[in-house]
Amino acid sequence: MTARLSLARVERLAASLSARDRSIILDLARTRILAGSQMTRLHFHDLAQKSRERMRRNVLSRLISIGFVATLERQIGGVRSGSSGHIYTLDSGGQRALPFILASGKQEQPERARKPWTPGQAFLLHSLDVSELYVRLVELERAGAFTLPQFLTEPASWFPNGLGGILKPDAYTLLQFNGVEDAWAIEVDRATESIPTLRRKLLAYVDFAHAGGEGPDGITPRVLVTVPHSGRLAAVQRLIGDLPEPAGHLFRSALFADAARLLALVLRE
Repeated sequence: MTARLSLARVERLAASLSARDRSIILDLARTRILAGSQMTRLHFHDLAQKSRERMRRNVLSRLISIGFVATLERQIGGVRSGSSGHIYTLDSGGQRALPFILASGKQEQPERARKPWTPGQAFLLHSLDVSELYVRLVELERAGAFTLPQFLTEPASWFPNGLGGILKPDAYTLLQFNGVEDAWAIEVDRATESIPTLRRKLLAYVDFAHAGGEGPDGITPRVLVTVPHSGRLAAVQRLIGDLPEPAGHLFRSALFADAARLLALVLRE
């Protein structure tokens, strides 16, 4: 259906979207993929508990029917997870609608619309972890922990390293509280890379700091490395301790489950 949508039709459909529809499209543009349960927490949390899943299914079904949203072939949790295990992404119609939705927004439109494709399992799980971190930060923002003016995922999260190359963090975020700002480059480690490979990646940030490089908001960000379990955390902490300065100030590491709360705590230090 999306291949037959004229640009005029896309513009008319974009104009008819509700505020919630537009927020869904923008969050999919930001994160690339969201699981059904993540979508519910982001956009249907304000409804009665018994209504959230039903409303989410109805809204997403409508956005799928007009060619703005698609589901990937894989599900999280298998068939028994039902629609909460669906993984959503922008369809080509939704990508083409972004310039109309972004008239007053902050995100950049894609260079061209692409048909959705289902990535490999490892890439998919890693991307869902990045999306989960975003969801947790939004939930903390709702609770008054900070404001979240910026959260970018790759490739929008990438920035020059000051030495002619590019740093490619999994995500970049800017947090604000009581006039204080913290900028973070985030590496979501799933313990699939060797420690020497991770060391090379972190050394690139040390070189960036030495060069006086700046991130997307004109700030030299610190780097948060999230890890899946305590064994990996101990290994990463040892690695950071062996890196040259300013590694001690530049890096923080945390279990993935604690990462969002750690960012909130550091902002108040």
